[in-house]
Amino acid sequence: MTQNVQVNGSYWLQTAAGGAPRPALAEDLDVDVVVIGAGVAGLSTAWELVRAGRSVVVLEAGRIAAGVTGYTSAKLTAQHTLVYDKLRRTRGPEGARLYARSQSEAIERAAGIVAELGIDCDWEPRDAYTYVRDPGRVAEVRAEAAAAKEAGLPASFVTETGLPFPVAGAVKVTGQAQFHPVKYLLALAADLEAHGGLIFEDTTVQGLDEGEPCRVRTEAGATVTARDVVVATHYPIFDRALLFARLSPRRELVVAGTVEAGRDVDGMYITPEENTRSVRTAPLDDAGRRLLIVTGEHFTPGTGDTRERFERLAAWADEHFPGTERTHAWATQDIDPTDTVPMAGLLHPGAHHTYVATGFGGWGLSGGMMAGRLLTAQITGEECAWSGLYDPRRLRTAVREAPALLKTQAEVARHFVGDRLRPAPPVDSLPPGEGAVVRAGGDRLAVYRDDEGALHAVSARCTHLGCLVDFNAAERAWECPCHGSRFDTDGKVLEGPATKPLEQRDI
Repeated sequence: MTQNVQVNGSYWLQTAAGGAPRPALAEDLDVDVVVIGAGVAGLSTAWELVRAGRSVVVLEAGRIAAGVTGYTSAKLTAQHTLVYDKLRRTRGPEGARLYARSQSEAIERAAGIVAELGIDCDWEPRDAYTYVRDPGRVAEVRAEAAAAKEAGLPASFVTETGLPFPVAGAVKVTGQAQFHPVKYLLALAADLEAHGGLIFEDTTVQGLDEGEPCRVRTEAGATVTARDVVVATHYPIFDRALLFARLSPRRELVVAGTVEAGRDVDGMYITPEENTRSVRTAPLDDAGRRLLIVTGEHFTPGTGDTRERFERLAAWADEHFPGTERTHAWATQDIDPTDTVPMAGLLHPGAHHTYVATGFGGWGLSGGMMAGRLLTAQITGEECAWSGLYDPRRLRTAVREAPALLKTQAEVARHFVGDRLRPAPPVDSLPPGEGAVVRAGGDRLAVYRDDEGALHAVSARCTHLGCLVDFNAAERAWECPCHGSRFDTDGKVLEGPATKPLEQRDI
């Protein structure tokens, strides 16, 4: 791998045949359940519900599996960095056990689906490791290994790994897996439709009436009437339980390239050090090669120089895996809950038929599959042992972990006010391929100059809650640092919670 990284898209999306686009919803429908969002959480929920005998429609603003799930590192594990020692302290030993059991059963469920449907998705059993290189953090890792084992995972503390450099210590959890997430979800969607489920793409939802029945309104004016509604849009597009105050967006970068199969690291690795580094390989071809995937450099969207971050990540990969030929670079986005545990269940205290799945904190594959089973159980009236753990209406834990919540809100307030005080560069100073927020009278415009020199101007006010966007030069996108909404250079929504584009402006 070399530096001067060019972002050229997700390997998963480029190597999965998605077929012809599905149509947008053009007429009113009446079903049992409407699922908003067609990533791993939405499609897992819809698939489980169809198998439980419910009539289901899935509404996706873009294309299925092409949002956050299409940009993941695709590790499927119940070992979520250093979570179990914290859960043992904040949720008690039983809470940690429920977390481990729910995540592990989600992986087992996925393995069963792959076998049942015969999905060709490069499924590979792998051990998962959380490692540190700093001897001063070994005690932390030992405590995590003990907590994970107490929670029921096949965990142990080790000092030897398959990485090409020494570690001071690591938590090893056996029996985990990795796979091609887009191939898996496309097969899941096809099976869902074969059993009567409906999927509509290019269908943006903009309204929700929580009556009995519920009504979901699309941007194009169609209405879906349903007994139950599931909001599975990664970051919720509706905030009716102070969710926005309890969630924070985090963007992370990925570089990938080819290595000889003999250099396989034989596992899935992550460290909280060095602003996070995650390493694994994936099957590539029959020529004795594998794809090395290196992830890290997490940051808040709309802050800092993303090009420098890509270069740091590529340099780290160069140092530790010399000779790797880089083929792909992309970025992904995660949503962190302020109190550690994802949210899956009823949307707010007064909700009876509206549900949400969010806040997976970088572990959305096992978390989304877990949410699919949990929400299906709740909608069909079955018992689920971990419903209480993931309940979005829990405010006690949010209060108990108030420093994280207050820090999140302080950051939002800082951006909302401080970004309006930043000096604005003159438009003439923008080179091709660059963008900046400039002043125009009393307004702030987000202005981008394309490679041919033409200017594109949109309002700099995010259509979600009004924070000012900033330009990500590596990905050529406008990003909101408050809640993570992302827009292309002409203002089209790339990622929510915003559902409306940035307003066009003249320059």
